[in-house]
Amino acid sequence: MTFWLLLTVNSVTFGGLLFLLSAGFSLIFGLMRIPNLTHGSMFMLGAYFGTTLLSGALGIRFGFWLAAIVCAIQVAILGALMERLLLRRLAGQQLAQVLVTLGVSFMVADLCLMGWGGDPISVATPPGLTGFVRFGTAVFPLYRLAVIAIAVIFALALWLMLERTRLGAMIRAGVDDPQMARVVGIRVSQLFTIVFALGAGIAGFAGLIGGPILSVYPGIDQDMLPLALVVVILGGTGSLLGSFVGSIVIGFIYNFGQALLPEIAYFILFLPMVLVLVLRPQGLFGGQIL
Repeated sequence: MTFWLLLTVNSVTFGGLLFLLSAGFSLIFGLMRIPNLTHGSMFMLGAYFGTTLLSGALGIRFGFWLAAIVCAIQVAILGALMERLLLRRLAGQQLAQVLVTLGVSFMVADLCLMGWGGDPISVATPPGLTGFVRFGTAVFPLYRLAVIAIAVIFALALWLMLERTRLGAMIRAGVDDPQMARVVGIRVSQLFTIVFALGAGIAGFAGLIGGPILSVYPGIDQDMLPLALVVVILGGTGSLLGSFVGSIVIGFIYNFGQALLPEIAYFILFLPMVLVLVLRPQGLFGGQIL
């Protein structure tokens, strides 16, 4: 019984990390109509930037949560610059945008390998969250429960932003009908930058908070990006609810598949994506942003 409970908690935790990665990815895909293949690189950059801040290599040793916020801001700025300087010049050229994002992801991977080396970097669990919580006979790591809580908080914050703010209304309009949004005076090009930076920043934040669970290593971007793609296809592009539900589903499939059927774990993982593409190409929640 304890095994199944631990596996369930691990699945929800991993699903929470996937949500933080895929929520911004889904909004970018829904608004800009291109798959941002650098999104895994943003996750990796956030993780590496965070380890540098935590190590004190810059002369100041940051606390874990301050480092997570700072690296999220750094990655958000890089995302905004990339959108403004590269993707905007290729507006309407979807194939070229996909190829550029793919090329940038390879460049980022090489730069990270050059700057931080090829050895995995362990990230210490933040103080205060190193213990365990006991529920009856089951014992759960406190930090994993904290990651679940963080994912829920981000989901609520994003929902409130999209539902209750003027920016959210403009983003929803841009996702639903970008041409009409331009007609009514919404500057969709600025939305591109804001959403791209927001998605990149959340991915960078997720990269560091995932460090104590996944560690930080070369290739983590290529491990996480396909999972985010599966989540977006499963949930539907531009849908926050789809990202949340899809992330939890994929978290369970990934962890239970690896634990119970490791030989066909990836077959089980990608099978729902194939079925959705065949039976409901728009995704489970396609056409609704919330």
